[in-house]
Amino acid sequence: MVAQEFTVDLNKPLVFQVGHLGDSYEGWVHQPIITRESPRFFANGLLEFLTRTPWWAIPSVWVPVVGWLASISSKRGLYPPHIAATLVAGIFLWTLLEYSLHRFVFHMKPTGYWGNTLHYLLHGCHHKHPMDGLRLVFPPAATAILLLPLWSLVKLLVPFTYAPAFLGGGLLGYIMYDCTHYYLHHGKPLKGVSHSLKRYHMDHHFKVQDKGYGITSDFWDKIFGTLPPKPSKKIG
Repeated sequence: MVAQEFTVDLNKPLVFQVGHLGDSYEGWVHQPIITRESPRFFANGLLEFLTRTPWWAIPSVWVPVVGWLASISSKRGLYPPHIAATLVAGIFLWTLLEYSLHRFVFHMKPTGYWGNTLHYLLHGCHHKHPMDGLRLVFPPAATAILLLPLWSLVKLLVPFTYAPAFLGGGLLGYIMYDCTHYYLHHGKPLKGVSHSLKRYHMDHHFKVQDKGYGITSDFWDKIFGTLPPKPSKKIG
C-alpha cells in the first residue's frame, strides 16, 4: 500500500500543517503563491498577532535604541567622529551577518516534522508567500530576545567605550536591511541601485533560490561566489 501524500489546506492555520509534508516540504515551500493576503499561521489569536508586523514598526522601535546606544558611547568618552566610524563598522559587520543568516540558517535543509515547522516560521513562509506585507520584517519582540546574547558577545569582543556604538551600528544595519527588504517586495523602482537590487532579489525568489543571499547589497555574494546569473530584465 502506498501512503497518500499530505496536502496542506491553505484555508486552515498553516504552521502545524507544514511539518507533515516530510521530504516534500522543500519543493512545496519553493512554489510561491503570489498574493498580498496574509495566510493564517496559528489558531490562537495572540500567537497569530505576534507573527504580523508592519514595516514602519522597525524604524519606530529601533532607531531610538540606536541613538541611545550611541549616547552611551559618548558618555564613555567617545568623540562624535569615532562614534560615526564605529556605527559604520557595525553596519558593515551586519551585512556579513545578514548574508550568513540568509544562506546558512534561512536556507538550511530541514528534516522531520519540527525541522520543517521551524524553517517555515523562520523563512519558508516568506518564500511561500513573498508578497505578504505583514511578515516581511522581523517582529521587534523576537529581535529584542536575540539582542541579549549578541550584546554579551559584543561586550566580550569590543572595547568598553566602543561596544554600545558598535552594537548600535549593527542594529542600524538591521533596520536598513528590513526596510530595504520590504521596499524590494512592495516598491516600484524604475532605475538605479534600487531597481537593480529589486531585480536581483526577485531572481532569488523566482529563479535561483540557492544564490543571491544578500539583501542590502550583493557584496558578500561576490566575495563567496554565490552571485546569481545575470538577472532577468523583467521584475514585475
